[in-house]
Amino acid sequence: MPARLLSIQIARPQTYGRPDASETHDQEWTTGFFKTPVAGPILASTTNLAGDGQADMKHHGGVDKAVLAYSADHYPRWLAETGQQFPHGAFGENLTIAGLSEETVYIGDVYRIGGAVFEVSQPRQPCWKLARRWRMNELVALVIKNGRTGWYLRVIEEGYIEPGQTVTRLHRANADWPVARANRILHHHKKDLNLTLELAAVPRLADAWVRELRERADRLGTPAVT
Repeated sequence: MPARLLSIQIARPQTYGRPDASETHDQEWTTGFFKTPVAGPILASTTNLAGDGQADMKHHGGVDKAVLAYSADHYPRWLAETGQQFPHGAFGENLTIAGLSEETVYIGDVYRIGGAVFEVSQPRQPCWKLARRWRMNELVALVIKNGRTGWYLRVIEEGYIEPGQTVTRLHRANADWPVARANRILHHHKKDLNLTLELAAVPRLADAWVRELRERADRLGTPAVT
């Protein structure tokens, strides 16, 4: 079956919690993480989806992280493992897609959805906001462990998209670099200099990842001779 866009989620940043709260989960914070479904058509532009926004522009948003995608196929596994019935958008994603995953999506892949064309720029690195959103302290560690991170997309041709449309791959630039492999190197092979340098050299990988990997390589030192 072809991959399909099941739902689109957007949100503007809002403030939640109370400034006088003693519990971390209840303290005041501002975020655009609480994504809710929209029917479409929605314009995908080079910086985000129309109506969407990010509170922390240092770590979220921008051309390389214009749109966050997540596999719909993960949700039944989360239910079985945690007992939590997460809705689409639960992981902060804009696009919930059936038929794709971190194992089948590759860095630099180009996809068409409706009138827009997207390019895979990097895996998503889960942050504390995911745990706080669901009041589950262990959730970020679980995502890193199981690799169900989602992936970011550049918008290389602006256009309108809506739920139910087919997700069609147009091009694959890096046949050796599924998102899952990049995740493993970043999170589970932190002291492997050769793998770090190899990932940093992948064409079309987001600039932020390249910088982080090169900084890691500088700390690790000289690569081994093979």
